[in-house]
Amino acid sequence: MREIVLDTETTGLDPESGDRIVEIGAVELVNHMPTGRTYHQYINPERTMPQEAFEVHGLSDEFLADKPKFAAIAGEFMEFIGDSRLVIHNAAFDMKFLNAELKWAGYAPLPWERALDTLALARKKFPGAPASLDALCRRFGIDNSSRTLHGALLDSEILAEVYLELIGGRQPDLVLSERRVVADAVSTDDDWRPTPRPAKLPPRLTPQEAEAHAAFVETLGEDALWRKFS
Repeated sequence: MREIVLDTETTGLDPESGDRIVEIGAVELVNHMPTGRTYHQYINPERTMPQEAFEVHGLSDEFLADKPKFAAIAGEFMEFIGDSRLVIHNAAFDMKFLNAELKWAGYAPLPWERALDTLALARKKFPGAPASLDALCRRFGIDNSSRTLHGALLDSEILAEVYLELIGGRQPDLVLSERRVVADAVSTDDDWRPTPRPAKLPPRLTPQEAEAHAAFVETLGEDALWRKFS
């Protein structure tokens, strides 16, 4: 199964008010594993960059002046995504912009049902918890220290890691085979034993959650079971 994890940067919030896409980044997954294939393109929006948008992604009028217009790259973009499912954080925003740009370039819109919204997925899995990309990176211990400004390719690469965690880890479809070949010898499942994890998983609790839990345990008294196991 092929999926495309995708992100865009724009001049604002509403294409119907004249806002345009200025950057597209995308990462290819096959069977929920990154293949190393990516798509990245800066785009001349044919309008000036509002200061508020510049402060988000740092893409200036001068930088974008010699970049291609969307119509010039629409074909290669559509070829890259093909008919794959699109994994997007806050999919309604990016799909709205992509379909506006495609319409203006003379292309058919992307069906909304092709998009899988990781924002909705996170809110369903962790109701009431923060679900921004930065918050999910903190939850899953994903390094996003290089994300000082928004960037479409960097954000799509980070989102790919977040998405794989949201659906259960890097190999959610992994099924242990009935027989394994190890060092040219065949062994059955009955022979197999798990080996120790080479490195501990990063903690999922934030420091604030750990502190709140410790404070709660203090209220349970000296005989609390938590004290016997911590």
